[in-house]
Amino acid sequence: MFSSGHRTLFSEVATWVFLAAVSVVGVTHFDTLKAMAHRVAGTDMARLAAARTEAPAPHSGSVADDGYTIELPVSSDGHYHAEAEINGRSITALVDTGASVVALTAEDAEAAGIYVSDKDFTAIIQTANGTARVAPVTLDKVAIGDITLRDVRAVVCEPGAMTVSLLGMTFLGQLDRVDMRSGKLILQD
Repeated sequence: MFSSGHRTLFSEVATWVFLAAVSVVGVTHFDTLKAMAHRVAGTDMARLAAARTEAPAPHSGSVADDGYTIELPVSSDGHYHAEAEINGRSITALVDTGASVVALTAEDAEAAGIYVSDKDFTAIIQTANGTARVAPVTLDKVAIGDITLRDVRAVVCEPGAMTVSLLGMTFLGQLDRVDMRSGKLILQD
C-alpha cells in the first residue's frame, strides 16, 4: 500500500513523536520520577531526613593491638549513623563510603564553630538532591569514639543543600580498615 520511502518516513515520524511524548512526561513529572529514582537507589531524602531525627545508633569502641576499632550497627533506614565530634563539637553524621569528602550541612558546620560567607562557596558538588555550592574547609579534628584524625579536608554545603552531614572518604580513607560485616560497619585506626 505504501512505498518503502513512505514507510521509512512514517517510522521516523513515529519515533520523533514517541521521543517528544517521553520528554513531555519526563519534564512534567520530573519531581515524581526523581523521588522514585531516589527510593530505588536507596537515597530517599525523606527517609534520610527522618533518620536524622532518630537517635543515632550507639557505637562501641575497643582498642585493638594496632589501634582503635569502632563498630557501628546498621540503622533501621539501612544506613550507618555516628555521633561524630567535629572540632570538639558533637554532630550526627551519616557514614558514607560513596561520598568523596566529608560534607557538613551549614547548620552542623555552624554548630562546630565553622563559619563561612557567601564568597567562600567556590566549588560545586553533586548531592542526592542535585548540585550544590560548597565552601572547602579543613577540619582541625574529626573523631568517632576513640578514633581521632586531624586536618581533615571537608566542605560546607550551602544552606538547604543537604539534610544530614556525611563522613566521606577524606575521613574514611585515612583509616586502616573500613569493613561492612553482619550488619555492622567496622572502622579501625
